Amino acid sequence: MMNADMDAVETENQVELEEKTRLINQVLELQHTLEDLSARVDAVKEENLKLKSENQVLGQYIENLMSASSVFQTTDTKSKRK
Repeated sequence: MMNADMDAVETENQVELEEKTRLINQVLELQHTLEDLSARVDAVKEENLKLKSENQVLGQYIENLMSASSVFQTTDTKSKRK
């Protein structure tokens, strides 16, 4: 009977060890996923800043083109009637 009790305790310990191992592996996997997501967020933030900067440059370029073009200039009707 003593061997049966020892076997039961050993089996219980083995089950607990397997559960702990499974949980540790799950935590490690979640940590890696979090690291990957964090890196992706950083990359997206960097890309966003780059695109904002490019948009500002393009906006200024378009504004300069519009101000230099006679198509977008305001017309003075009084001076044309003379």
